[in-house]
Amino acid sequence: MLAHAWSVVWPILVAILFFGVIIMSHELGHFAFARLFKVRINEFSIGMGPAIFKKHKGETDYSIRLFPIGGYVAMEGEDSESPDENAFNAKPCWQRAIIILAGATVNIICGIIIMAIILATSDLIGTPTIVGFADNAASEAGGLRKGDQIVAIGNDKVYTEYDLSYLMMRDKDAVIDFVVKRDGELTNVKSVKFDTKETEGITTVVYDFAIVGIEPTLKSVTKYAFLDSFSIARIVWLSLYDIATMQFELNDLSGPIGTVDIIADTTTDAVSTMDFSRLLTIMALIALNIGVFNLIPFPALDGGRFLLIVIEGTTGKKLPTKVESAINNAGLALLLGLMLVVTVNDILKFF
Repeated sequence: MLAHAWSVVWPILVAILFFGVIIMSHELGHFAFARLFKVRINEFSIGMGPAIFKKHKGETDYSIRLFPIGGYVAMEGEDSESPDENAFNAKPCWQRAIIILAGATVNIICGIIIMAIILATSDLIGTPTIVGFADNAASEAGGLRKGDQIVAIGNDKVYTEYDLSYLMMRDKDAVIDFVVKRDGELTNVKSVKFDTKETEGITTVVYDFAIVGIEPTLKSVTKYAFLDSFSIARIVWLSLYDIATMQFELNDLSGPIGTVDIIADTTTDAVSTMDFSRLLTIMALIALNIGVFNLIPFPALDGGRFLLIVIEGTTGKKLPTKVESAINNAGLALLLGLMLVVTVNDILKFF
């Protein structure tokens, strides 16, 4: 009984730990540059909600909080005017901008490093060049050829296998326009009709061709670590656009609980098969997602705060602290509301 309970619990604990590490790396980015520029830090927190651990050292409270869904670095003068010469509001725009961007930047760097580890330990690195087709492949009948390097799908450029799979998955009618590089020349292959399949009520395009894999070398790993990370970052933006234009339903979204569940399942599979590539891929995806999402110029996110600093630096005029605080609080309320809806939806999926 205890062994069974532990087998269920430990992957969840590992997932929470991984999630916490990614959040901590984000907050450490803010923390490190705030320290570098001698900004007074009142609290450094991992997680949200009630504190389960707290320690005061120097001028800073260090805390771990109950819910591993975020964290924060509370800097003096960040959300209010402070006369302290080491307050955030007393620092020049360029220093405040670096501090604000540091968290997302660290996440993106972590994502690129994890991606490099995945590629370096892979047998082959996937590229968007066709090496062969399944029997009776609809894509071959539609005009694609062995050796075609896929350059674009519709109006979107293709750089990596991530672009290829996501843009094909994103298509609604399974009729796709390609631009390929064939015999050194760009060729339009229009209206390639793919077969489709339905899984759990979702219709998807059948990926009926294989792509070229190249050997992992220092050059190829470095190149594709950056290209794959860029592709994932672009997927985040495209996904947000699709959400905003209601291309996805609520059930297609996952919050912290759904993410932890996915990581826990993947952890169990990784341990049983001793293949950690999929787990590392998910970690890279999460790190890059958090980094890119935080750069969105939306109130309460780092991108929104950065935008206000840019406006201040450009115009020479700073928004009144109360106005800036109200904008960020409104954005935070909207984000927490969305998180609550997605979390409830995650819970309902279990039933």
